[in-house]
Amino acid sequence: MVCDTVVGKKHMFKRLPLLVALAVGVTVLGLMIFQNRLSNSPDGGKSDTVHRQPSGSNDEEAPNDPPRQQSDNGAQEQRRRNMVERQLRGRDITDERVLQAMLDVPRHEFVPRSLRSKAYDDHPLPIGHDQTISQPYIVALMTQLVRPRPDSRALDIGTGSGYQAAVLAELVQDVYSVEILCPLADEARDRLTSLKYENVTVRCGDGYQGWKDQAPFDVIIVAAAPKRVPEPLIEQLALGGKMVIPVGTYLQDLRLIEKQSDGSIKEKTIAPVRFVPMTGEARK
Repeated sequence: MVCDTVVGKKHMFKRLPLLVALAVGVTVLGLMIFQNRLSNSPDGGKSDTVHRQPSGSNDEEAPNDPPRQQSDNGAQEQRRRNMVERQLRGRDITDERVLQAMLDVPRHEFVPRSLRSKAYDDHPLPIGHDQTISQPYIVALMTQLVRPRPDSRALDIGTGSGYQAAVLAELVQDVYSVEILCPLADEARDRLTSLKYENVTVRCGDGYQGWKDQAPFDVIIVAAAPKRVPEPLIEQLALGGKMVIPVGTYLQDLRLIEKQSDGSIKEKTIAPVRFVPMTGEARK
């Protein structure tokens, strides 16, 4: 029995290499099959939890605005196009540069959020502090009347929300804007900065006095009505320059003032209008 036992162990030792080789072969084959299944899986065997994005995810190309805001912007753009075609081109605004500027400036960014759906309507809107943003047609008309050039320097009196300054910024080299209400001036400055209008300078001050340190100006647009044309503004108008200004109290006229090459003044009445009254020195 002992010998038989000994003889059995010897036979087992002789078969051991064959068993080891067979086991290794089976293991390798199993690994090959497993690897093949991994490589054929939809995500290469990566963990859904750690690596895989949910269906429809755009994390790598995330939009700057949420979908609702993008949709709103698209609707506002269409309203702006309608405004240009119907209210401006459909009337007597023919200057293509002015029409393009009115198309480029997002007017809805210059009105209170609660009124953005009305931003492109054919009338003025309140902007707080008992002030208004002018009707789109009036902004375009006043801009067209002064015939801004790319190298012009413009003075904007009555900054308000900054909309007229933004329109001018699309058309001239530099815009200097004066607002007598400091909170409005601060808000307009921040708004224009956030919208990347880098050629506009806003300060709080009395528009009746203009901006003597930056004069002369090729273009002056005034968005508040004095009883008479302020003499400082005439003085700050460059030779060949044009100023458009509402003048009057209850009954107001929009006037175009041109300084001739010899320094003489030519004045023309354009249309009856209604603006907020100019305050400060203008009331004395």
